[in-house]
Amino acid sequence: MTLNRAEQLQKSMTLEAALDGLPAKIFVLKNAQGMRVSLMDIGATWLSCEIPVGKEVRDVILGVNNMSDHRIQEAYMGATVGRFANRIAQGKFNIAGQDFQTGINQAGNTLHGGPAGFDQYRWAAEQKSDQQISFSMCSKDGDQGFPGNLQVTVNYCLNENNELSIEYLAETDKDCPVNLTNHAYFNLMGAESEHDCLQHQLMIEADLYLPVNESGIPLGHFNAVKHSSFDFSEAKAVGRDLLSCAEQKKTAGYDHSFLLKDSHQDGESIAAQCISPDKKVTMNVKTTKPAIQLYTGNFLSGTPNRQGGQYQNHSALALETQFLPDSPNHPEWEQPCPILAAGEAYSHRTCYQFVIN
Repeated sequence: MTLNRAEQLQKSMTLEAALDGLPAKIFVLKNAQGMRVSLMDIGATWLSCEIPVGKEVRDVILGVNNMSDHRIQEAYMGATVGRFANRIAQGKFNIAGQDFQTGINQAGNTLHGGPAGFDQYRWAAEQKSDQQISFSMCSKDGDQGFPGNLQVTVNYCLNENNELSIEYLAETDKDCPVNLTNHAYFNLMGAESEHDCLQHQLMIEADLYLPVNESGIPLGHFNAVKHSSFDFSEAKAVGRDLLSCAEQKKTAGYDHSFLLKDSHQDGESIAAQCISPDKKVTMNVKTTKPAIQLYTGNFLSGTPNRQGGQYQNHSALALETQFLPDSPNHPEWEQPCPILAAGEAYSHRTCYQFVIN
């Protein structure tokens, strides 16, 4: 009998130990429509996303098949990243007059929480049903240089409308920057297909984007998307304007944050929409976060895939819902504060809906 992807991962991902010497735990969510989502306690990671498209089943996110490949990949595939997703310039920020220095791991900056971020943690897992699972962990005061004991919970819930909702909850005993997201890479033709992401149609409900330097650190001002290669206000092919301007050439493609319209930060409105080249799959993204980072997989080349080979640049795209990069150092920006105050609740959610056409 041929195993489906979820069954394969439950076997192959547990053959080798994770960094802590114990095998990973694999969990599966499923619905009556035939959609299956595989998840792992290491990094509270979204491992696979199988959706039925006609007579075929497409796994629409990039991933690996074994722990060895998971440990060597540096693309954060499907992982929950934190404490602070994206970049903090030089790993420095100040809260109430106190300076903090976090771990440096990318071009002199802190990326996705530092050298040992949440993607490397083993999270406690509680599967509550075939359609819901909860992951939780505690990041100790001083972890990667961040202040406060941070309690984090990530809830994944799959419904019958082929919606995977990810809820992020956190609280701390000291004021601290918190910015949690999932780093899945999407290819709606199938992760192991011959297609890249460049012919996908993409729409983002944003009027402004954030220019950056060569290391992805914001320059401090916003640019209008209108009349630029960053205009996704109406759906267009991801590759249509790729590398057509100096701003993109700094980062070898799109790796920029788009400030969502206020009306599309409610978790109910479609903030971004991606359509497969064959128009059979539409992915709607809804979120309560103020921004989406579009990353077109500019440096995926060499990342192990599920077939014993490697993904290539632009094999998929990421749509990371989050606060703006380096926002702890930009209190002048008009957006929700990225500093979680002691005793207050961090609560955000993002939903990925897959519509089969």
